[in-house]
Amino acid sequence: MTVDQTTVNQAMVDRTAMDRAAMDQTTVAGRPMEETARTVTPARAAQELELRREEFRLAVRMGLIRTVPLQVPHPAPDPGAPPARDRGSGKDRAPERRPVERAELDRLKAAPDFPDGLRERVRTIGAGEAAGLLSITHDRFTRLARTGHLSPVRFYLNRYRSVIWLYVAAEVTAFGAAHPALLTGRLPVEVRERAAADDLRARNWRSRNLGLLLRATDDPWVRAAAIASLLDPVQLAEVVDDPYERNHLDRLRPAPPPGFPVAGASREIADRLVRADDPDEILWHRMSLVLALDEARAACQAPHPGDRVRPKAEPPVPVEPVTEPGRSRAAAAARPRGGAPRPPGRAPRPGLLTRIRRSLPGRAAGSGWGERRDWG
Repeated sequence: MTVDQTTVNQAMVDRTAMDRAAMDQTTVAGRPMEETARTVTPARAAQELELRREEFRLAVRMGLIRTVPLQVPHPAPDPGAPPARDRGSGKDRAPERRPVERAELDRLKAAPDFPDGLRERVRTIGAGEAAGLLSITHDRFTRLARTGHLSPVRFYLNRYRSVIWLYVAAEVTAFGAAHPALLTGRLPVEVRERAAADDLRARNWRSRNLGLLLRATDDPWVRAAAIASLLDPVQLAEVVDDPYERNHLDRLRPAPPPGFPVAGASREIADRLVRADDPDEILWHRMSLVLALDEARAACQAPHPGDRVRPKAEPPVPVEPVTEPGRSRAAAAARPRGGAPRPPGRAPRPGLLTRIRRSLPGRAAGSGWGERRDWG
């Protein structure tokens, strides 16, 4: 049986048109479809920006690279269950684990000094290399760092359990250009005396890391958890008396910094570095946590067992007490104002001034300003 030659030619033309259409779907403007997506994964973004993993993480934390929350569809919540928080995706994912928009990559690639300029802005160096960069001795740089003239951006423990602080090379260079008098001659007396008495490297790192964590989220409970992570459990229990709120803050606690020891003596050393130890620093974070919790409670309450999903708190509407049939005026007056009665077992929350007084170290919950607690 002979096939018509016209039919064969038409089939070949149709097949060629289908192949071209498939090629057009895999490329847009001469670029692969994967590169034209609105967002890319962090690994792909680091590869296109020619950054190592630690460099990419630091660039995101420093605000040099903007990431976007991952949009993950969630099923409708159960009205009878407490609100659940997904720690692996969405807004709760760490900034360096969120996708990066294609427009952001194009912006960074369009810089005239790309990729060397971006890589230089996140390059970290130790004290020895930083001293060489400033043409000063290692001891002089250590004194400047101990007195807070330079803030470390990372730390790790070597095999001898010694703390190695890392600094941003660009910041070290900028410091040398801004303070040439501290690089030559004899250091001022106040610098020498303070370097012998104090070491502000850990405190400056905690302050810097907290600022990076607060800048990376707009969730008030996550921000409060970042502040709470700087306090030890005893201090935290004195500020946050509700155990369910403490449990909620613990669930939202930020992940340890990269290279954080898992266990052993190195873990104990690292734990001391990530928690506030100076009395004035502890007091500052306690008061900051009080204010952060007020903001978080105004947005939504921490989940309690048996509670339903709670919307954003709204100011109560004053309701005039109405005397019900068979009920005395005294019983009506004892009814709490503001609508619905207080749930059983839930004590009234103290005022802001009382909570700030309670957050001060060495003061009991109901004591006055002049009374101090006996720490024994």
